[in-house]
Amino acid sequence: MQEAGIMNFLRTILIIILIYYAFKIIARFILPLFLKKMMHNVEKKFTEQQQNTTHQTHVKEGETVIDKTPNAHAKSNKDVGEYVDYEDIEE
Repeated sequence: MQEAGIMNFLRTILIIILIYYAFKIIARFILPLFLKKMMHNVEKKFTEQQQNTTHQTHVKEGETVIDKTPNAHAKSNKDVGEYVDYEDIEE
């Protein structure tokens, strides 16, 4: 069984410090690249959304635009029931 000596303790602290600084250095170079890529994707989506909006807004003022045409296959259900004319009877 090993004893926890001062040298083992110092070696563990040194390893933790080295890992910490290595992570900081790597994060300093990797994180900006990651954020740059993410911002590029957001900018691309925003630009596409703006282009879609500008294509739809090329309408003269006062002009009516119908985005959705009515469904031509809609059927009227005439078998709903019988129509009864209502008369008010006074007593």
